[in-house]
Amino acid sequence: MPGDLLVKNGVVVTSSGLQKLDILIINGVIEALGRDLQRNGVEVLDARGLLILPGVVDEHVHMREPGLTYKEDFETGTAAAAVGGVTTILDMPNTIPPVDSSRKLREKRRLLEDKAYVDFGLYGVLHNSNIDEIEEMWNEGAVGFKVFLGPTTGNIPPPLDKTLIEALEKSAVHGFTLAFHAENYSLVEYYTEKIKKAGLNNPEAYPDSRPNICEEEAVSRILTLTRKTGGKALIVHTSTIEAVSLIKEAKMRSIKAYCETCPQYLLLDRKAYRRFGSLVKINPPLRDEDDQKALWSGLREGIIDTIGSDHAPHTYEEKTVGNVWEAAAGFIGVETLLPLMLDSALKGLIPIEKIPLLLSENPAKIFGIYPKKGCINVGADGDLIIVDPAQEDEIKAEKLHSKHKITPYDGMKIKGRIKYTILRGVKIVEDGEIIKHKMGRFIKPILNRKL
Repeated sequence: MPGDLLVKNGVVVTSSGLQKLDILIINGVIEALGRDLQRNGVEVLDARGLLILPGVVDEHVHMREPGLTYKEDFETGTAAAAVGGVTTILDMPNTIPPVDSSRKLREKRRLLEDKAYVDFGLYGVLHNSNIDEIEEMWNEGAVGFKVFLGPTTGNIPPPLDKTLIEALEKSAVHGFTLAFHAENYSLVEYYTEKIKKAGLNNPEAYPDSRPNICEEEAVSRILTLTRKTGGKALIVHTSTIEAVSLIKEAKMRSIKAYCETCPQYLLLDRKAYRRFGSLVKINPPLRDEDDQKALWSGLREGIIDTIGSDHAPHTYEEKTVGNVWEAAAGFIGVETLLPLMLDSALKGLIPIEKIPLLLSENPAKIFGIYPKKGCINVGADGDLIIVDPAQEDEIKAEKLHSKHKITPYDGMKIKGRIKYTILRGVKIVEDGEIIKHKMGRFIKPILNRKL
């Protein structure tokens, strides 16, 4: 049930700055913001000395249900989200079966509704055989559509350019967003075969099997089609200096192009393959220091719009089997997303005001769930994260809540500690422990409407 809560004496962090405010949440919705607020009959939480941020909207998670629940399930995945300060997740569609029709979207929603600790939206997937289903999925409540241009978990084939044109034209009409895994499939195949023929199968060779040009070509093509159609495109897990440059130019031309990166591309580079091996195999791969620097610059300049986790769980056996070509790509991240980026802000790498912008406000806007989600405004859901910036914390793999606790950040000391996660006015996490039952709800884009 939605809660009634008065949060007092905290410092509210928004994209426009920091301000000491009280927050009154009634029936799960923010009713008032101000100084010295009072209300009888509601729980009071004293946040003196603490920072208050909007709940994180992680627009890029793979919770693996249905069909792959040995890797992760919706209960363990959303528990991890809640403890990490993520109050809304948008779940990717490359499950078994893939979410490629309104019927499958409806079935997935019904399967998950009683399993979620946090609120959730669902993507549909786009491929060549389901372009005629896209409006029906949108009407059913799809938050957006994922387009896999490169090889990925689930082996969903990339759509033809004519399918992309039609999908982007529909995007321009209806307002939904297409989220692109931007790697050129044939180039990935070419370079992978080239590296294999050279007899290389060690993790350090992996980035050379998917070099920067694979992302650069795909991003260039997406932006060209987006400019032609007027649709909305989000480039997910952006990893290269070339992609940042292309997206910067597109924004200057008022193309509806958005850019996501992930903590792994900001905090790790290809040298991590020496230390962690295939445990850090991800797609796109970890890049060079110049790419990493371009991503940080893109964050500061506003070229990069969002930071998602690309939470992609696998078993330890899948991550370490055989050589790097056989190992699964991806690792968990929803629980460490906010702590890692908060640590970066508290250490001065980016302004603290960038955290609510990149992790809450922008993803909510891009996917049409703002201002219900992603902000601390009157009328918004009372989704809050309360953080002690003075405390230090340590990421410990064994304490994470995913099924398979594989992370390169194990043992990392970080600044800041999440004290409370609040979902619609209810404290669901306190000091790293889940204290409430599963109360997550399915959410639809506010833009969603019958055609």
